[in-house]
Amino acid sequence: MAYSASLSSHIPFHANRFISTKRSSKPPTKTTLLKPPAAIPPLSTATTFDADLPTLAAISGGSIAALAAVISLTDPERRRKLQAEEVGGGDKEVVREYFNNSGFQRWKKIYGETDDVNKVQQDIRLGHSKTVENVMAMLTDEGPLKGVTVCDAGCGTGSLAIPLAKEGAIVLASDISAAMVAEAKKQAEEQLLTDSEGVGPVMPKFEVKDLESLNGKYDTVVCLDVLIHYPQSKADGMIAHLASLAEKRLILSFAPKTFYYALLKRVGELFPGPSKATRAYLHAEADVERALQKVGWKIRKRGLTTTQFYFARLIEAVPA
Repeated sequence: MAYSASLSSHIPFHANRFISTKRSSKPPTKTTLLKPPAAIPPLSTATTFDADLPTLAAISGGSIAALAAVISLTDPERRRKLQAEEVGGGDKEVVREYFNNSGFQRWKKIYGETDDVNKVQQDIRLGHSKTVENVMAMLTDEGPLKGVTVCDAGCGTGSLAIPLAKEGAIVLASDISAAMVAEAKKQAEEQLLTDSEGVGPVMPKFEVKDLESLNGKYDTVVCLDVLIHYPQSKADGMIAHLASLAEKRLILSFAPKTFYYALLKRVGELFPGPSKATRAYLHAEADVERALQKVGWKIRKRGLTTTQFYFARLIEAVPA
């Protein structure tokens, strides 16, 4: 579930970018080399700051250095600790509470098709849909999905689980939020129709579970925009756990950790808006790759999806 804040406007949109690490004698036909953006790139975090985007947009790139001193004096962690105390737990409890209440209402709109979204939410919807398209392309590159078992870890409202089922995959869709799972099941029942002879896609199995509670074995495990809720120390364990569930491949998306993204994230925390949201953790691609290597996996494909207010690194890993 990716939330966004940005200090820049007019960032060009780039999507469907894949870099495969497999060697091939044939020249690539769908690979687009990544080029650094001309302006400061946007930030994809796990906190919604769109109510304050006019304020953030007014801050020019030249003001970044001047803001650094101000940012260093702030204490966004205090706000997060108060959230955790209110729900009687840590990050996991905050995430569960948020996505069962105000977060569910916001993200149901973003992931849905309603016109009742603002410019930022519409842009994030586009970015997320591009990530789903990229994942479906990765999964179907090697053949049809009929009968392939897939675990959609952190399924949200079913934006990936439903297309997977339509392609014939056998899907387990789970989420920490009971509200999200209920909405995903509702959407699946509406969209996965059977014909007059009662033939249709296999309905995904929906479960309310956090990542740690997932079990079983699947051909593929997919976890999109969920690692943002885990610090790297815990993300390593989550990556290892997800890899242990996958037989053939693991697909992850996460908000990459760079100097600019980390700085922009801190600036965004100065303008949190009226709604309460969750703590956001960025991850260096090298750290994610190292966690995979520790459990005997390697990255085979790398992708990037960006819009003006959405930025996500996408990787496909396989056993080494």
